[in-house]
Amino acid sequence: MSIRGFGTTCPCGGVPPYAACCGRLHRQESRAETAEELMRSRYAAYAVGETDHVFRTWHPRTRPPEVTPHAELTWTGLEILDTVAGGPDDEEGVVEFRAHFTGPDGPGVLHERSRFLRRAGRWVYLDGDLS
Repeated sequence: MSIRGFGTTCPCGGVPPYAACCGRLHRQESRAETAEELMRSRYAAYAVGETDHVFRTWHPRTRPPEVTPHAELTWTGLEILDTVAGGPDDEEGVVEFRAHFTGPDGPGVLHERSRFLRRAGRWVYLDGDLS
């Protein structure tokens, strides 16, 4: 399966195809086991237009009333720069990343240090600091 030019890899950069990587999280067939896995799935959700997944995985205290896709952006790559905790046995985690995109003004990069919490046994995005 090829998703928007990502060939047989997942938009998050994972080796398995999208369906076996982030697609299973988007379809709610399984849960993210780590904060990094959730962050990767959220990036992939933006890349393939699965914004319902982004909304579902955002902490209710900090999420906006709705999540709308940015139709003018094409997400082109993800770099994980740092992770702090966020493992299968943790309750909190931090993931720093760069998300590359192309938009009307050309290429760009979103650099964020994101905080994640485990809520009712599931990882959720709490907030992030943009650089």
